[in-house]
Amino acid sequence: MISSTRLLSTLVICAVVVSTQSPHAVEPEPRAWPQWRGPSGQGTTTETGLPSEWGPAKNILWKTPVSGRGYSSPVVWNKHIFLTTSVEGDVVPGASPAAHMLEGSPFVHPDAEAGDKKHTLVVMALDAESGKVLWQQTAYEGTVYDARHRKGSFANTTPATDGELVYAWFGSEGLYAYDFRGRLAWKARPGPFRAFGMGTGSSPILYKNLVILQCDDDNGERSFVVALDKRTGKEVWRTNRAIQANWSTPVIASAGTRDELITSGNEFVTAYDPRSGEELWRAKGTGSWTVASPVVGQGIVVASALHETKRAVAIRLGGRGDVTGTSQIVWERDRGTAYTPSAVALGDYIYMLTDAGLITCLDIRTGAVKYEGGRPPTPARVWSSLVAYDNRIFLTNEDGDTHVIRAGPAFEIERTNSIGEPVYASLAPVGGRVYIRTHAHLVAIGAPVKSAN
Repeated sequence: MISSTRLLSTLVICAVVVSTQSPHAVEPEPRAWPQWRGPSGQGTTTETGLPSEWGPAKNILWKTPVSGRGYSSPVVWNKHIFLTTSVEGDVVPGASPAAHMLEGSPFVHPDAEAGDKKHTLVVMALDAESGKVLWQQTAYEGTVYDARHRKGSFANTTPATDGELVYAWFGSEGLYAYDFRGRLAWKARPGPFRAFGMGTGSSPILYKNLVILQCDDDNGERSFVVALDKRTGKEVWRTNRAIQANWSTPVIASAGTRDELITSGNEFVTAYDPRSGEELWRAKGTGSWTVASPVVGQGIVVASALHETKRAVAIRLGGRGDVTGTSQIVWERDRGTAYTPSAVALGDYIYMLTDAGLITCLDIRTGAVKYEGGRPPTPARVWSSLVAYDNRIFLTNEDGDTHVIRAGPAFEIERTNSIGEPVYASLAPVGGRVYIRTHAHLVAIGAPVKSAN
């Protein structure tokens, strides 16, 4: 028999355990940059204490080689970093990419290549503290459905994670979910789609129990947005849309009593109910092949593109039906836009840039120009998107130079940091560090930990 004293002690211990695991216990917030452009998909974080100065021999904590071609950005969840890459093999006899039509005629993009080769598409996990590769898995190996841009890869899209699984999307070659030990949980192929031989650019986003993908196809005959169950990969909803091929990642925005899934595109900027895929509103689109993600601030979403038309349009959230030409359209602009990089909104302002790295600051509520054509000291092509933290804007060009710009209505460059290698991916600032994927490495930037002695 258990003595009364021992029983009382046992009950006290159980009570303590229960109290520490009560529903009111506060779980620590994860150190997470969990998807393309971070927690909100906007390239911003409120985290403080992040480094703003680095160089080839300054504040480099570690540098890990990454093989293959991949311009996806790193995502982070506590001590795990996830990355994708594509390793190209030899030409496969008889292999050929999907055929394309443009304005009723056969079309081959002059920059399309590698659609006739074998490709190995890889998902990898690294330790955030040391940069050690924890595991890597081959998600797909073989020929591919479509070609890619000569400057791109078949691992352009940034993965997403919810702390339990990591979701890596390789376009027509499928969506793959792995647990944090590298075990495949499920895989799905929502359907092949073509992008004029330029490869897939849109990244998966997470919403509640869903993984959402924007799949825009050539001339729009087979375009759709689809949501899959995060745990199983089973399709929850699919909405067809007559939108030409785009490479833009959608965003989730709060519009008061509802959430909106906002997609940018040539013909229309469209908002859907992320729970069901039902269309909520649409407005005249960018009129161009669209790569940049929509930017949200002050109850307004801004969509922009460059080729073939320079256009930015600011739309008030919460509309219904076709809002083109209504008061929901806040402002429009026909200059200062980019083909590839996404803008960033901070406070009252949106910061837009060109592919040459010229910055324009606008009042996001009115479109009023605060400054235009802010020029970095070293000109270079920009592929990565802007990020912002600690009241600063970070602009990284393909030479690996990051220009640190003071946020606000006056153009002021504080410094330029160089990593010494080409950079095409966007920065991931999280957990007191900045992670930069270069052409050949993943690099961790941070102030060295001071010894207690």
